[in-house]
Amino acid sequence: MVAAVPDFARWLEDAAVPEATLTPGQRAVLFAAFGFLQRCGRDYYSIRLLSHFLLHCQVGLKVAQVARLLGISRSAASAQQGLSSKEVVQAAHHRLAGRSHGKLWPRFAGPIAQFLHQHPDATRWDVLDFIRVTWGVSVSRVALHRFLKKYGLDGAAVVTCAKPAAAPPEPAAAPPPGKPLSPGADAGVAGPVVVAAVAPAAAAPPVPPAQFFLPRPATPAPSCSCPPPSTGWPAPQTASGTPTARCVADC
Repeated sequence: MVAAVPDFARWLEDAAVPEATLTPGQRAVLFAAFGFLQRCGRDYYSIRLLSHFLLHCQVGLKVAQVARLLGISRSAASAQQGLSSKEVVQAAHHRLAGRSHGKLWPRFAGPIAQFLHQHPDATRWDVLDFIRVTWGVSVSRVALHRFLKKYGLDGAAVVTCAKPAAAPPEPAAAPPPGKPLSPGADAGVAGPVVVAAVAPAAAAPPVPPAQFFLPRPATPAPSCSCPPPSTGWPAPQTASGTPTARCVADC
């Protein structure tokens, strides 16, 4: 923001806008804008509203001139060219809400997708308002952009499903074959023919192909190539006795 200037001519001189090159309409609009700044100040909201007006009033002012007059960057002024008045007010409300708080949880993706499906022309500010009203969470536009991109909800990735068609009215039941249509009806005059609609047969549920399932086991019982477990050494009672006779005379 630039400091307040004493007069209109100095304001134009500091912004490098020659007063001699201005048309009568441009001079009148800029003089009113200068009075607005002198009366309301140069806070964020006053500059935002005035820049939106000067960029869309169609008096022939260039973006760079508007940026220098209001003391903002040219990129910021250029970014406001494509905004509507509603989006400017929403941006001001979002700034008034204070610092971003809360987090976008994965469970928010379903309701947000439904909101985008029901409102295909919704802007990012509309989505931020929906999040704040629904869950009481205030997030930044960067966080919202990353969330929508992560879950495939940005731009054309949202699939618009067609609404189901209304069910046709059920046909009237045909009268019994033995009962006449009316007591005094002429036998030679053919009455209206009522055709009963036949309900289509229920379609069989889809079955995955055979390659989807695992092959059946070829062995009838569990097989093991390991050796049988050892039963240990024989009991002392069944062990062979030690001979007490001497094998040779010198033992």
